[in-house]
Amino acid sequence: MNIIRPITQADYQALYDIAVESGIGFTSLPVNDDLLHRKVDRAQEAFTKANVTQPGDESYLFVMEDTSTGEVVGTSGIEAAVGIDDAFYHYHLSKVVHASRELNIHNTVEILTFCNDYTGVTEICTLFLREQARGGINGRFLSKVRFLFMMEHRERFSETIIAEMRGVSDEEGRSPFWEWLETHFFSMDFPTADYLTGIGNKVFIAELMPKYPIYVNLLSKEAQAVIGQVHDKTRPALQLLEGEGFSCRGYVDIFDAGPTVEANLSHIRTAQSSLKMPIVIDDAAAAQGQTHYIINTSVADFRAVATEIGVNEEQNIAVLSRQAAAALNVQEGDHVRLAPVKFRD
Repeated sequence: MNIIRPITQADYQALYDIAVESGIGFTSLPVNDDLLHRKVDRAQEAFTKANVTQPGDESYLFVMEDTSTGEVVGTSGIEAAVGIDDAFYHYHLSKVVHASRELNIHNTVEILTFCNDYTGVTEICTLFLREQARGGINGRFLSKVRFLFMMEHRERFSETIIAEMRGVSDEEGRSPFWEWLETHFFSMDFPTADYLTGIGNKVFIAELMPKYPIYVNLLSKEAQAVIGQVHDKTRPALQLLEGEGFSCRGYVDIFDAGPTVEANLSHIRTAQSSLKMPIVIDDAAAAQGQTHYIINTSVADFRAVATEIGVNEEQNIAVLSRQAAAALNVQEGDHVRLAPVKFRD
């Protein structure tokens, strides 16, 4: 059985290995000891912080553990409110019209405007599943468990949830969009800019980024072609989020032009369909149920599993196996929140 739980200092080496495996463009996990230790510290502080009544600088980082081996095989995170301590930048893709009635000319052109429009919203981030664990529902479980956690502890998060999707770059880390910016404004390669951002050094963005809107038709054809497009490895994650109700409203990353997608927590399909119920423990009855994503209601001692559970909505009870109850650290009568792996159309 795989469980998802808060990260601890004992997981540091696994997190470092994941950072190495994730590669260039995975900004939230740069290969930097100080930053990764700080991420673990911030996560432990967030999970143990009591009496939270509104989203702040909390950074929640989860790991997926294979209980048969004790190995950490994946990670995912939530930033409760972005842009509070560090500026949070995007480009917004919009249109302007240049027209002359007298000359009968009407041209619509796209522009990219530098902005901080998502300041204060909640971001889901840092999703990575190691190769040996890919398959089955592990990837979906690692992603969707965050929606259950946010729904259970809504006071800790914004109603608006975003996800920044990795944009197009090659195996050497070359980004067609960044290459145009580099040539005209930055004079540094994409891996360097990506790394500096990942370690929190964002001053250079404000200093060097063009302050005025950029006309898209002035960019290179290669740069224009990747605006709003995702890296091939990110396509499954984007499709999953689109299935949950996320969509792009024209905001793209300032480095690789990958899309940022958003949804209201109340409208995210897994969150919206989730139920909170007290449990009874019965191995036989649980085995006859359907597979669900299930979390306990704790923050500091959070646990999640994906397993069979019997759901009786009329009696408002959920039937859980002893193994699953032990993995979740719950006893009969405790509450869990659950959502189906497969939705009914």
